[in-house]
Amino acid sequence: MTTPYFLQRLVLLFSLLIAPAAWSAANVPPPPPLAAKSWVLMDAASGSVLVNHQGNTRLPPASLTKLMTSHVAALELQRGKVKESDLVIISEKAWRMGGSKMFVHVGDQVAVKDLLRGIIVQSGNDASIALAEHLAGGEDTFATMMNQEAKRLGLADSHFVNATGWPADGHYSSALDMAKLARAIIIEDPEHYAMYAEKEFVWSGIKQPNRNLLLWRDPTVDGLKTGHTEEAGYCLVASAKRDGMRLIAAVFGTDSEAARAAETGKLLGYGFLFFENKIFHKRGAVVTEVPLWKGAARTVKAGVNADLAVSVARGTVDTLKTRLVLEPTLIAPVKQGQVIGKIEVLQGDKVLSQADVVALETVEEGGFFRRIWDSIRLFFKGLFG
Repeated sequence: MTTPYFLQRLVLLFSLLIAPAAWSAANVPPPPPLAAKSWVLMDAASGSVLVNHQGNTRLPPASLTKLMTSHVAALELQRGKVKESDLVIISEKAWRMGGSKMFVHVGDQVAVKDLLRGIIVQSGNDASIALAEHLAGGEDTFATMMNQEAKRLGLADSHFVNATGWPADGHYSSALDMAKLARAIIIEDPEHYAMYAEKEFVWSGIKQPNRNLLLWRDPTVDGLKTGHTEEAGYCLVASAKRDGMRLIAAVFGTDSEAARAAETGKLLGYGFLFFENKIFHKRGAVVTEVPLWKGAARTVKAGVNADLAVSVARGTVDTLKTRLVLEPTLIAPVKQGQVIGKIEVLQGDKVLSQADVVALETVEEGGFFRRIWDSIRLFFKGLFG
């Protein structure tokens, strides 16, 4: 019988309260030790790393690799290079692949969407190879696409040589990189993210459960992926959302299926108990209207090109403030996306986060008389300060 997640939180809170280190709202206690090789806890909104234990250590990722496989596939769907309804012919290589399977057969024609579900829910090695071959012509070429995406995301400690996570020389990742990848999946592809919460999938008359035990134990958990090989141990990348806050935990190298769920749940519980976040500005929302000289309009709408958020010790979010620094004299034309300032989040005098302020619209030059008049105004503005 599993323990409800709220009871797990009480147990964790009690263990931390009796720990030697005293804590307050501004002094977060140390995270609980985990029976694992490495782990990372990340706030999804800000990308802030709340806990990092050997998070940059390069380790075999096992089937956590399939997070990149499914992510690359989802990006190809977004770009219109493939459709969910497209049929994929299953090759003999895909069918013969060992390990966890979706149980597709040679010559079957399977829709891209079904293969994606077979990868995410059933961790199908056969589905991973079939989709890789369909998207890139071969698994080796698909691995190149995976590494290109890893570079775009700044995954400095990851390198992929296959689409499955099957043990291979030069195939590695890290807890920190997997947390970053999970964040990209959540933010960049919300449509397919719902698949990561599915508890089972039936194919070829075979019903297989999702191996992420936290989906059954904690109703706030809605993803992402498990992994296991003898070399890697039992690994899990999980995400949960409570009271509007989403956390991502990546745990590598536990010794059993039960342990990876328990240790990951412990890490998530710690984060929700002792941290909170605040989203100051959403991507694309108007932060301010900036005065514009010599333009077809007198102002230009400005905002941020990614959510501006921070995560801090619980009880301290009210101490945060923002500071906006804009171009002192902005002259048209201004292109959409052009950087025209910055915005900072401060706690006291400490800058916790900052982001570029960009133009949310294009404003062309104004007419001849507008430009002449504004030139005169700028002359006297400079003359008299």
